[in-house]
Amino acid sequence: WKGGLVTVDGYGAGVISRFSMIKDKFPEAKEFHTLRVQPAPGLHYSTKMLRELCDIWEKHGSGLITMHGQTGNIQLMGIEQDKTQECFDELNQAGWDLGGAGATVRTAASCVGPARCEQACFDNLKVHEKVLKYYAGMTHRPEFNYKLKFKFSACPNDCANAIMRADVALIGTWRDSIQIEQEYVKEWMDEYGEDALFDQVVNMCPTKAIS
Repeated sequence: WKGGLVTVDGYGAGVISRFSMIKDKFPEAKEFHTLRVQPAPGLHYSTKMLRELCDIWEKHGSGLITMHGQTGNIQLMGIEQDKTQECFDELNQAGWDLGGAGATVRTAASCVGPARCEQACFDNLKVHEKVLKYYAGMTHRPEFNYKLKFKFSACPNDCANAIMRADVALIGTWRDSIQIEQEYVKEWMDEYGEDALFDQVVNMCPTKAIS
């Protein structure tokens, strides 16, 4: 494969170009470009959205899709240059946008956050959305020396893998005393007793946070 420049109107990024260097041997694979589609914060989709995405892609491209990985993008792999604009137009009308590629603010990624996780320490989905909108121009039009990647994890479990996989990692931390639901503690104590509390809870805490 060799690179080149494949774009859609107003965008300088979002399409990864691949032109075959042996197209005379395999003319049906002379071009195999990839559209990077921007995901929703927390990767929340409805089946209706995904069906529509698949229908548009099968109409214009190969139908081959890879989901997310560490980039956060939905990768639509295998389209010819003269079909990319029409495909993008339909995707855009359905509410989708292209992600970053090249020396841009790359597509950001979030864990599910407060939408579905009780460990969340801040609303990372809301912050992700604000950052995504603020840097939309820099995502679509390369102007950096190198890529820049944001990831948002709502708690120190870091399910978005922000520490290892981002240039700017936003990770929620708990900044208060441990909160206890006393009525549940009482029920548990009545059933299991004080010895079990020390053996299974207090002494098991690696940081000795509970006394």
